[in-house]
Amino acid sequence: MPEMVWSIWWVWIIGALLLGALEVVAPAQILLGFAVGALGVGLGLLAGVPGLSTSLPLISIVFAALSLIAWIVIRRMVGVREGQVKVWDRDINED
Repeated sequence: MPEMVWSIWWVWIIGALLLGALEVVAPAQILLGFAVGALGVGLGLLAGVPGLSTSLPLISIVFAALSLIAWIVIRRMVGVREGQVKVWDRDINED
């Protein structure tokens, strides 16, 4: 049976590099989480994690979980920039 594209490790690594490059162009810390998830799946396929290369649902779950964990960690490390979100604590019509 021919190997499917989603089960080739270097495809995931190239995808991670492309997502990382897009993060530089449009910095929002969202694509970086996906890049880390793709890198994790690519390294898992390269290492030969049992069952990972034969199951698209398992690859999808691993990718989603790694991306979410990476996004949470990156968000905690970087945080929200000062002045990025304006919180109103007083209404102008309240006098």
